[in-house]
Amino acid sequence: QVQVVESGGGLVTVGESRRLSCVVSGNIWRVFDMAWYRQAPGKEREWLATIREDGPSNYAPNVKGRFTIFRDNANNTVSLQMANLAPEDTAVYYCRADVRGAPQLATKTYWGQGTQVTVSS
Repeated sequence: QVQVVESGGGLVTVGESRRLSCVVSGNIWRVFDMAWYRQAPGKEREWLATIREDGPSNYAPNVKGRFTIFRDNANNTVSLQMANLAPEDTAVYYCRADVRGAPQLATKTYWGQGTQVTVSS
C-alpha cells in the first residue's frame, strides 16, 4: 500500500509565495514521475508540473516561471514553490506519484487527497 499526503495549503495574500509539500510512503521500490495538479471550483483538474526521477521537469505555460517543482528522492517527497500568487490560483492542489512497489511489479499512479490554497486580496 502507498500513501500520498500533501501539506502546506492555507490562506495566502495576493502576491505572496507558498510552498506545498507531498510525501509518498509505504511499499515503495522506486518513485518515477511526480507531479502537481490543481482543481478550482467548477473547473476540471489542471496539470501544473512534472518532475522525473532523474530531475528534469516541465511546466504548464500558465505557471512556468512562477512555480518551481523539486524533489528529494531520499525521502520520496516533492514540493511546489509558488510565487506571486493571484486569486486565480485558488484551488485544491493535488500531488501525483508513479510508484513501483518492487522490480517485478507494474508502476501504479497514486494521488493525494489534496490541499486547499486560497488566495485573497
